[in-house]
Amino acid sequence: MTKSILITMGDAAGIGPEIIAKAFRDSPADMAGCIVVGDVATLRRAAALTAATGTPAWPVAQLDSLTEAPGVPPRCIPVLQKCELLAPAPFGLVSALAGKAAAECIVWAARAVLAGEAAAMVTAPIHKEALAAAGGWAAGFPGHTEMLQAEAAAFLGRPVRQVPVRMMLANDELKTVLVSIHLSLRNAIEAVTFENVLQTLRITHAAVGASLGRAPRIAVAGLNPHAGEGGLFGTEEQSIIAPALAAARAEGLDVHGPLAPDTVFMRARNAPGKVGEFDVVVAMYHDQGLIPVKYLGVEQGVNVTLGLPLVRTSPDHGTAFDIAGTAQADASSLVAAVRMARQLAA
Repeated sequence: MTKSILITMGDAAGIGPEIIAKAFRDSPADMAGCIVVGDVATLRRAAALTAATGTPAWPVAQLDSLTEAPGVPPRCIPVLQKCELLAPAPFGLVSALAGKAAAECIVWAARAVLAGEAAAMVTAPIHKEALAAAGGWAAGFPGHTEMLQAEAAAFLGRPVRQVPVRMMLANDELKTVLVSIHLSLRNAIEAVTFENVLQTLRITHAAVGASLGRAPRIAVAGLNPHAGEGGLFGTEEQSIIAPALAAARAEGLDVHGPLAPDTVFMRARNAPGKVGEFDVVVAMYHDQGLIPVKYLGVEQGVNVTLGLPLVRTSPDHGTAFDIAGTAQADASSLVAAVRMARQLAA
């Protein structure tokens, strides 16, 4: 790959900088060609924190532009200074400055990828409370997905509503795509509409199909227990989800359901010695879809934003303020996100 993969620093008070430093140190082949978009001082602190006993910390090389990427020496962490932090943020504390810095890095990286200056972006975890505390434009977004959607819409010259996106969480055993993302449960239930379900199926078919090289087998979870049990426990399956599936089948999509949400994920799972019945599960709301994937282990889980005109992946975990600064954080999910980004951008 001739273009770099950009890794945004995430919240400087969390584990993002630590897992980035560990990934460069422990998985240099996977991290080759990656450039960190963040704060140089914060990455130097992380490199020192995660240095193996008796060995010096990996040096941090400050770059002035992406054109310097080919000249980055081996065994160092290349960083583009693209945010403002007067000093490294205190570990584990919500900070408006850290939230603003994280947002600045995300926007810069997204614009670079959209402009074709980089191949893909991998985002280290941000803290939504810190993002809100930052105020201004950054506070207008509940998370990465919505921020990247806005940047993509601006790049394409379209209203945000015309750039629909979805979250997919994936590991080697299970992939799940969400109809709604960061909404209260009450609002998430209201978001289960014919249009939203059908749109999710179309986005899933296109994105997962592109990675598989064939039409994916899509399972669709019901909203209610037992997928409504024929209307006994709710009618959304009959009145909304089933008609959306019928419309998707009419377009040639290989969709199945609505299926009982308490068993569909087991049926789709690629367990040892057993190939799953489905390639991906479409879930009706955030926790319904993410709990099964995260239960299988966050170490290899990857968050992928579908529907964007750019490749964006991220680790399957948050900022972990409770262990930030202790060097305990596991970088496996970040490395998996880099691998997937490279695969999707190829």
